[in-house]
Amino acid sequence: MATSNPYSPPKSEVGDVTAEAESFQEIKLWSAQGRIGRLRYLAYTTAATLITVLAGGIVAAVLIPMIGPSSVTIIYAPLAIFSILTLIKRSHDMNWSGWTCLIAMFIPFAGLIWFFKSGSESTNDYGAPPPPNSTAVKVLGFLFPVVLIALIGIMAAIAIPAYQKYVERAHQAQHQTP
Repeated sequence: MATSNPYSPPKSEVGDVTAEAESFQEIKLWSAQGRIGRLRYLAYTTAATLITVLAGGIVAAVLIPMIGPSSVTIIYAPLAIFSILTLIKRSHDMNWSGWTCLIAMFIPFAGLIWFFKSGSESTNDYGAPPPPNSTAVKVLGFLFPVVLIALIGIMAAIAIPAYQKYVERAHQAQHQTP
């Protein structure tokens, strides 16, 4: 006669514990709820910045002659709000409070933590992990360094000749004074 072992674990199924793969949460762009990973963070902020710069250029060309330069600042307000919401979701991915994004905004170079620290691989206090990255997210995420290098190149193209002119004027001023 077979008897059950009194020390064996229970064999009943529990409703909230399953052996299935972990589900992913939906990503809401204009919400501070949820989580996003590093690459998605780079992709979303790069895309939002490019869209805003293009829209700002168009608005500047059309409205500045009519209204003035303050019209362009209206375009950048949604970018600031979107960037803060995205930074909060990135904080949530690392299982940090959204308030920690103030560190990234006010302490120089501390924001690099949000680029380099990986997020929680499983469910954390802020929900299930974000979905895997699509091809579009990967392309936009890797476009970030390209845009950054282009901006640095443009600034260098403007700054280096201006600095050379400054040095030249300084030398001329030195030689003119007795």
